[in-house]
Amino acid sequence: MGKLNQIDKAAENKGSGINTLWQFIKFIVVSLGACIVQVVTLAILYNIPAIKELSDTAFHWWVFDYPVIEGERCGLALFISANAANVLAQIVAFFINKEKTFNSSANTAITLPIYIVFTIALVCFSAWLNPVIFQLCVNKFNLGSGLALTIATAVCSALQFFLYFPVDKILFHKKKEEK
Repeated sequence: MGKLNQIDKAAENKGSGINTLWQFIKFIVVSLGACIVQVVTLAILYNIPAIKELSDTAFHWWVFDYPVIEGERCGLALFISANAANVLAQIVAFFINKEKTFNSSANTAITLPIYIVFTIALVCFSAWLNPVIFQLCVNKFNLGSGLALTIATAVCSALQFFLYFPVDKILFHKKKEEK
């Protein structure tokens, strides 16, 4: 039995409050990893020449407003980069949280579609909020696009963190059977 499994078992034996606290700690670690995946992916995508060229193309659709700000790289490039990075981070987080954080044997065929619907809703919310924060950082605080993008992404990532834990706790409630 691995060290992590021993700690999991000890936390379970201490009661549901301690077990939830231990799951939350593991969730923090996984979320930090997902955040790193998101920020690194964002930086890579945002600097791909074909995507950079889309910086001068504004993207306005429904509630999503990614304008072109003179002298800053944003527009459609920001929309594509931020949202693709977000989706990739959530895919990574789903599988790690299911297997390691919650030790769940919940049916992936059932939990994954629910998770996808929830993720789409959060990605849409973040896709709306990210440019709002980005524009605030650039226009009001005179930050460069790189720093503004990092701040906007970090804020959206933090909001998602606090929303995903209770959802994951409910989705992944079924524990793996001892072998």
